[in-house]
Amino acid sequence: MGKFIDNLKTYFSRTDSILWIFTAIATVYSLLLISDMQRAGTYNYMFTQSIAIITGVIIAVVISLVNYNFFVKMWWVFALVGIGLSGLVFIFGVTVSGTDDTAWIKLPGGFTIQPSEFMKICFIITFTKHLTFLNEIDKLKTLPAVLSLLFHVGIPIVLIHLQGDDGTVLVFLMIALGMSFLAGVQTKYFAILGGSLAVGLPVLWSFFLNDEHRGRIMALFDLDGNALTNKGWQQYQGKVSIASGQLFGSGLYNGKRVEFGIVPEQENDFIFTVAGEEFGFIGCMILLAILLVIIIRVLMNAKKTYDLKGSYICYGIFAMIASQTIINIGMVLGLIPVIGITLPFFSSGGTSVMSMMISVGLVQSVVYNREEDMETAKIRMGSQSRGRI
Repeated sequence: MGKFIDNLKTYFSRTDSILWIFTAIATVYSLLLISDMQRAGTYNYMFTQSIAIITGVIIAVVISLVNYNFFVKMWWVFALVGIGLSGLVFIFGVTVSGTDDTAWIKLPGGFTIQPSEFMKICFIITFTKHLTFLNEIDKLKTLPAVLSLLFHVGIPIVLIHLQGDDGTVLVFLMIALGMSFLAGVQTKYFAILGGSLAVGLPVLWSFFLNDEHRGRIMALFDLDGNALTNKGWQQYQGKVSIASGQLFGSGLYNGKRVEFGIVPEQENDFIFTVAGEEFGFIGCMILLAILLVIIIRVLMNAKKTYDLKGSYICYGIFAMIASQTIINIGMVLGLIPVIGITLPFFSSGGTSVMSMMISVGLVQSVVYNREEDMETAKIRMGSQSRGRI
């Protein structure tokens, strides 16, 4: 028993204990919110979430003990897995309640998984390999390199767009942009891309967005009075629930709007409204503070590592968690259209929470191997110094 405790202490001393602690806090907070909203129905979200969390934590710990360089070295396996998961959706895909896209696969026992959540992890690893290769050959700042990165991210974007899950498409784009920018791709290319998107907005609106998408965007401005009756109903009710909580909220298991399920998908994309009604403004701020600490810790670990691959992995996970948080909160507050993005660590959904735990495991793998990376960097620098002499 004493040896186990010593090994545990050694493990936590080599990983980011603060990141583990705040991941645990987020998980407990999430379970409180999910147990609260279960009053509105009969489905046992707590059971699914608990199993997913336990499984995700076990996988995360195992991943943290494996050198992340192994995953990057096996990038082609992750590429095949990502494409394979997407392919399964086109064969066995189903549309689940509360969504308008076919991005899930139904498993025995009535469970469903969303492969695109795992595809994010696969993409971060393959994109890390791509950026590392371009950096090693000193081509990262060239136009052909940037075009190759666009082609890389274009593959999952097209596959997921064909599934109808354009919210996840946006997350993939943000991951790629975040990783590329932090890796050192020149700002002028982002300006060109932004300008091209701005010029192409009329085409995007007319030919790529359907009536559902356009309706959700128009609901933000309430141009046809549909906020209370149609596309804006969910956001309107969400804001009412948050406002009803005032400063301290009605208290756990006391919110009537939560109990009667007035806000659609309150267990998933709109879990933030449960925090607002039950715990008020204070509860919302605590939730955001937890996520902010997690995001900052991931970015700090990216800056502290001595290996580009480790930095790029952390950059990707930072971009994923940060973008999903901003998009989800923006949806709930009516600042952007509803596009079906979960709130990291908090939303109900086994696939979502498992992908978040795996992401934490990858970051911890980078931290766990930091000392080894430092020694490797010292040896490399020493060899280069002798070469100059």
